[in-house]
Amino acid sequence: MKVWTQWPDLNLPAGVTALPTDGKVPADSDLAEIEFYVPAYMSGPTGLNPIKGMNNLKIIQSPNAGYDDVLQVLPEGVTLCNAAGVHDASTAELAVGLLIGARRGFAQFMQDQIKGNWNHTHNRALADSKVGIVGAGNIGKTIGAMLSHSFVETIFFSRSGKDGALTMDKFDQLLPSLDVVILILPLTAESRHLMNATRLAAMKDGATLVNVARGAVVDTDALVRELNSGRITAGLDVTDPEPLPADHPLWSAPNCIISPHVGGDSTAFTPRGRALVEAQLGRLARGESLANVVAGPAR
Repeated sequence: MKVWTQWPDLNLPAGVTALPTDGKVPADSDLAEIEFYVPAYMSGPTGLNPIKGMNNLKIIQSPNAGYDDVLQVLPEGVTLCNAAGVHDASTAELAVGLLIGARRGFAQFMQDQIKGNWNHTHNRALADSKVGIVGAGNIGKTIGAMLSHSFVETIFFSRSGKDGALTMDKFDQLLPSLDVVILILPLTAESRHLMNATRLAAMKDGATLVNVARGAVVDTDALVRELNSGRITAGLDVTDPEPLPADHPLWSAPNCIISPHVGGDSTAFTPRGRALVEAQLGRLARGESLANVVAGPAR
């Protein structure tokens, strides 16, 4: 099997050949040979565009946990695996960081620091909060584990209601009582604008919204209105649109911290991403089933 990844020095099993890599995109001359493709991490459309030229492609191993963008270009008969587990620690710690920063007023602190203003303020603590985590997958559970020593009550919500999570019909009932809402669920037709104007308005005064899922899970215009009202705070690693244009009103909305979609992109990614790809290729070499298959035929 011929493989393209961003890493030139993977430990490969017998029978697997790594094609030359520049760490960004495969060479046009190699596209027809690629059978197992790992788009370079954070390459976006640039990493997905070459797929249409891969006539012998059998497997795409996405380096991301989310895969809605890959589904749009997935050829018929090709297996898609996601990177569930790879980004748990990195994304969860950013979510907690955004949460604490938004609750404790870091957005204002940074503005005051730039101006040289010593402006003592009294802000809301994370302690004693009721936290709703929408999405009970690996990353959501890791966020919950990180918050387990933060003196908070944590409630999980998911579509299936498995593993102790509440089903989404309970979310609307409990939303007005939540001090924090953390979004870490896939973007689907059902979850698009999950946090719409009605739900954002239902959040209690002083509540915090953290989005480390996909930008379109939140109605951006409605969020800007709520932030400008001063009622809620927010920490966002994803936005809609993305990248966020320089003149977009979300940049200047008060009580909002924005990071540029860096949740999984830390030093934690490379060892975990490499390990996943090596493990997947090992499974293929041993005739075992692939892990994390999310679309296409099982292999």
